[in-house]
Amino acid sequence: MLKNFKQLSLIFLIATLFTACSVKEPIVVPKESDIVELSKKANDDFINQNKATNDYFIKYFKPWDSSKVSYPKIEAMWGQSYKYKKVYLENHKLASAEWFDKQITNSNFDEYNVVPKKAIMLKNANVRVLPTNSPMFYDPTQPGEGFPFDYNQNSLIKINTPIIVSHLSKDKAWAYMESSIVGGWVEINSIAFVDEDFIKEFKNSNYYVSVKEKFPIYDPIFREYVKVATIFPKKNNKYIIAKKDDNQKAKIAYIDLNEDEIEAMPIAYTSENRVKILNQLLDEPYGWGGLLNNRDCSSFTQDFFVPFGKYLHRNSKSQISNGKYLDMSKMDINEKKDFIKKNGVPFSTLVYLKGHIMLYAGIKDNEPLVIHNVWSVRLKDSSGRKYRNIIGKATITTLEPGKDLKDFDEDNNILRRVLGITIL
Repeated sequence: MLKNFKQLSLIFLIATLFTACSVKEPIVVPKESDIVELSKKANDDFINQNKATNDYFIKYFKPWDSSKVSYPKIEAMWGQSYKYKKVYLENHKLASAEWFDKQITNSNFDEYNVVPKKAIMLKNANVRVLPTNSPMFYDPTQPGEGFPFDYNQNSLIKINTPIIVSHLSKDKAWAYMESSIVGGWVEINSIAFVDEDFIKEFKNSNYYVSVKEKFPIYDPIFREYVKVATIFPKKNNKYIIAKKDDNQKAKIAYIDLNEDEIEAMPIAYTSENRVKILNQLLDEPYGWGGLLNNRDCSSFTQDFFVPFGKYLHRNSKSQISNGKYLDMSKMDINEKKDFIKKNGVPFSTLVYLKGHIMLYAGIKDNEPLVIHNVWSVRLKDSSGRKYRNIIGKATITTLEPGKDLKDFDEDNNILRRVLGITIL
């Protein structure tokens, strides 16, 4: 009896602690029914899905329809400007001029676009700013710096993505490439070069999209954990991926996928499907630039819309151009909230502030809610010391997450910093 009483007391104590902590948690924890109700208020017809999907695949395959990487050489070399900043490496020591010179020399930009080649991604891969896996941090002792903010991480690129390669690094370990959404350095073992026969078989106009997050695929051994929004052409009852031969030339391979993992693209823009995709993305750990095969704010919004056939650019600033942008920068905080409540369309409106983008979800208890993959809430104590409350995942919040926290910094209130919304 005493043992049972102790167990019950422990359960009660744990429940009490979690309840107490949840009061301070700067997120919203809606019931499944709440998410369904919010989704029902979206405009199911905001997009002509067939037209949008056709446009999506024109962009997706653009690298294979191009003769070279599209960026001007000076733009492709932008990452070399980090040499003139204080950058810390993985050992938290400042990167030397010699370290940067080594990366710049290895970048081999004298060969930029001299002999471009078309290729395909064999796996999910980091897209790096400089051709090295070494991270680049600003002062790791400062809040909001250090891990996961590796400024050498530009993006994550998915398996099966068409790319065009400008050139290789001097050590031939890296390829400078461009996809439909991003450019930068990928490791050479993550790609294979394609010829016209491969392209013809891969571009079969029968495209499927993954609707499940991080499921394994095999060929016949493990190949990758597939993320939502990954594209697979289908032939008969098999799905196409690329393999490479000994000369790094791509060849067609076929794999099996389960019905709950993949659907013909586009999937219908319905409440049920919005909830299905959202539930795959919620609670995923934050990943700056896709670090560790996760998502940041703009890859969250991007991948949410891909299964429905809607193309978004890769970063937050660019995504505001994917629809009708409504400027809110001159409004005060109350005007902003009212404007979003009046003009925002649930699940087809992006809320933008410098460096961050969110998906508007609708109104609950008279509060506008947003869904976003977010690192932290900025706080400041009575002495002026700044620190962070880490959220670190894709979640649902109000436009003022953390407002009830003791050291909430009103100057860094997300709603105060909102600059506008984009109606897609």
